[in-house]
Amino acid sequence: MNASAPAIAQVIASIRGFLGERLSTAQAMREQHSRGEDTTPPTLPDAVAFVQTTDEVSRIMVLCHQHGVPVVPFGAGTSLEGHVNPVRVGISLDLSQMTAVLELNTEDMDCLIEPGVTRQALNDFLRAEGLFFPVDPGSHCTIGGMCATRASGTNAVRYGTIRENVLGLEVVLADGRVIQTGGRTRKAANGYDLTRLFIGSEGTLGVITKIRLRLHGIPEGISAAVCQFPTLAAAVETVSTVMQSGIPVARIELLDEDQMEACIRYSKLEGFAATTTLFLEFHGSPASVVEQAETVEAVARDFGATSFEAATDPEARNRLWKARHDAYWAAIALKPGHRGITTDVCVPISRLTEAVVKAKETAEASGLTSCIVGHVGDGNFHCLILFPDNDQAALEKAWTLDREIVAQGLAFGGTCSGEHGIGLGKREFLEQEHGDGALSVMRALKATLDPKGIMNPGKMFRN
Repeated sequence: MNASAPAIAQVIASIRGFLGERLSTAQAMREQHSRGEDTTPPTLPDAVAFVQTTDEVSRIMVLCHQHGVPVVPFGAGTSLEGHVNPVRVGISLDLSQMTAVLELNTEDMDCLIEPGVTRQALNDFLRAEGLFFPVDPGSHCTIGGMCATRASGTNAVRYGTIRENVLGLEVVLADGRVIQTGGRTRKAANGYDLTRLFIGSEGTLGVITKIRLRLHGIPEGISAAVCQFPTLAAAVETVSTVMQSGIPVARIELLDEDQMEACIRYSKLEGFAATTTLFLEFHGSPASVVEQAETVEAVARDFGATSFEAATDPEARNRLWKARHDAYWAAIALKPGHRGITTDVCVPISRLTEAVVKAKETAEASGLTSCIVGHVGDGNFHCLILFPDNDQAALEKAWTLDREIVAQGLAFGGTCSGEHGIGLGKREFLEQEHGDGALSVMRALKATLDPKGIMNPGKMFRN
């Protein structure tokens, strides 16, 4: 249930007392916080609070808990599953001004940051120390948001997801209490793993206000490669064989022919054909990256690769990966006047070829334009389904296709979401995947930590 108007008014007045102009009820600001990069109908929050300290977050949570006012944490607004849509209104808690790097321990290769720090900003800060943070979802998101959605990305095949790269958290609970989880050691066996409980909780259990990250050394040698294929199946079989062979690729990304056409147009990738393509990157010593590239090329040629071009020049590598990071916008630009919804299926490597090929066949049979792109080294791929904007019938058709592809992924032993999370968009699939028993435990955890149901209500669970 939504909070009463008097309760919301009292909370807004109290917050304004210590945030001042950083508490906004302006229509434009509320609209900016009404949803992320998704197709869910927007819902305007009653107010937007721009916080700068843990103490401010705690004070807001105390007030909202007392009066039963919903709180929706907000980072950069790039989520794809409706995570930041305030479906029961209340306060949108914007953490984007919490951008400090609080500690850097170069010898231990860890750092402590605030949640509004972005991956790009952190790596700019770390570069002079010879360190980097590897989790790369490909969008300009905050690391707090990445923790909330258990983000992944292009480097996960070698360095793991955000889950493997977070050592500890500071979290403000629904009633305003502040707790610390984890620590600076690389392993521990001392109680429940609360850090992993909050990673992927999508703001439904607490507000993350500090993050301790595991860092990595910048590799001495980095090489990229582009490999093109006559068929989608040949490219995916190459990926499966490379992974089963134990070749330590850092990134291995798939773009089907439609996605490659979109990237060629949008990112001006002259010299490449609009055919199924793999983008690869290798990390290690200068000699080892050459050896890795040669080994992968041999595998790719066995599966009929038509070309294999390696590049060690940083400018050429950056051009390729910028094109990959812009793949979503490239696909949207492929058909002006269209929007897109994105599947996020992840399957075991042994079923990857079947899953990707079947997803493409299903999409083609629907009559809708789709582009497949994926972090296929760990079995994760996305089918971006395009539909005309402001066409409700087309949107429903796209959602039907999404459900079909997810059902196929589950049948292959996969998951409905490899990295985007559940939010509003995949609640029904969470039920299908985990069943009543597991969901009852999740609900019990939610009820224990958030008894009044004010933390990002309506997300993950349908009721």
